[in-house]
Amino acid sequence: MGVLVFNYHPASTSCLNFKKPPSPIFLCQVRIVSSTNRSRSFRRSLKMSQSVSPQNLVKQQELVIPNKYGERLVGVLHDAESSEIVVLCHGFRSTKDDPSMVNLAVALQNEGISAFRFDFAGNGESEGSFQYGNYWREADDLRAVVQYFCGANHAVGAILGHSKGGSVVLLYASKYNDIRTFVNVSGRYDLKGGIEDRLGKDYMEKIMQDGFIDVKNKTGDVEYRVTEESLMDRLNTNMHDACLQIDMECSVLTIHGSSDKIIPLQDAHEFDKIIPNHKLHVVEGANHGYTNHQAELVSVVLDFVKASLKQDHPGTQQ
Repeated sequence: MGVLVFNYHPASTSCLNFKKPPSPIFLCQVRIVSSTNRSRSFRRSLKMSQSVSPQNLVKQQELVIPNKYGERLVGVLHDAESSEIVVLCHGFRSTKDDPSMVNLAVALQNEGISAFRFDFAGNGESEGSFQYGNYWREADDLRAVVQYFCGANHAVGAILGHSKGGSVVLLYASKYNDIRTFVNVSGRYDLKGGIEDRLGKDYMEKIMQDGFIDVKNKTGDVEYRVTEESLMDRLNTNMHDACLQIDMECSVLTIHGSSDKIIPLQDAHEFDKIIPNHKLHVVEGANHGYTNHQAELVSVVLDFVKASLKQDHPGTQQ
């Protein structure tokens, strides 16, 4: 598999300038994705009844983008040769190859909209060590991706995140003012929630005593370690305060399943109360991963993203 390496110069203009794009700020490694092995994996991941055109399966490139900490973030670009691109962010202990991420990327590409799904640092194929918290650090990873595409031949038209990724994209929206469209799929509002389910009722006592907690699977094998520092990072991340900082010009859609047992539906209603320019769509009967509701998830996302892009560029044909 051939490798192409490009050197770029710093970019200084905003992502909202859709005219002549500036040069990217990062060194980016591009690898052409095999149209055989990759195609098989994508077909296995697609659980919807919609067919995927062979042409779109070929138009995928693996990109490697350094973050601000020097770690290489690995992602897959679904290139529809559009000026806009949608960035997709996975959830907790997930990857860019999560079925929802793949389905959404392929569906966007089929609609003529480029998409990029990537692994946060410490997850999937990206460099770095996995950490339990890292919400703001993952927002930094997202910033690196956005800045890269702002300097390439794309403008980031929307950002979507699932689960932890949903919380991360809202943190990004609260800190930066360069993207106008965000989709929060089953993100967590109360970051104190769900900890006891994973770490046990006396998790704070244990972690203060030992400095860490090893989370084990049903067979007793350690899946990951939660350090005191990473736990406090999560506990000190305030989604309420962050969401109050989201600009009125930002259009935010929250999608949540009514049968989500990982993150309660109430979290979506809390986002709906405080984010100024916000829409809420509840998928009846859907679990956290939208296992049996992929078609509705994709349809809702496509309608929202296409409407937002059309509003930003009235003369653009999708």
